[in-house]
Amino acid sequence: MEKQEELISVLNDLIRINNDRVVGYERAVKEAKDLDVDLIAIFNEMADQSRKYTAQLVQEVGRLGGEAAHDTTVSGKVYRVWMDLKAAITGKDRETILGNCEYGEDVAQRAYEAALESDAYMSTEIRQLISTQKSDLKTSHDLIKKYRDLHDKVS
Repeated sequence: MEKQEELISVLNDLIRINNDRVVGYERAVKEAKDLDVDLIAIFNEMADQSRKYTAQLVQEVGRLGGEAAHDTTVSGKVYRVWMDLKAAITGKDRETILGNCEYGEDVAQRAYEAALESDAYMSTEIRQLISTQKSDLKTSHDLIKKYRDLHDKVS
């Protein structure tokens, strides 16, 4: 039972990270609405990606007999407050929005890496699910980085 509780905790951390990602990309859509139509589609796709991953993780937590998290991380909440303050001072331009998104993607990568390195026992199926999600999120990270780098070259 203790092994399952450990794994449930790991999965709930990933649920919270994905919830952070959804909130972050929903915010990015609002901030980009007057700037970049191309980014809005990408941000919506990434939010949908995390909604899908959350649903998969919630299903696994349920199978393990646990209660799935529905909130976001404390660090994500603190980061969003800091971003609000930063945006009030520097504005909401493409570079700032992409930089914030890349930071969020970095955090997600670290969370998935920590999950895979945790001492929690996980079945091959759950390890594969986490690995696949991490890989897909890395692709998303690289896309955001590419857009940010392109912006840096233009500016």
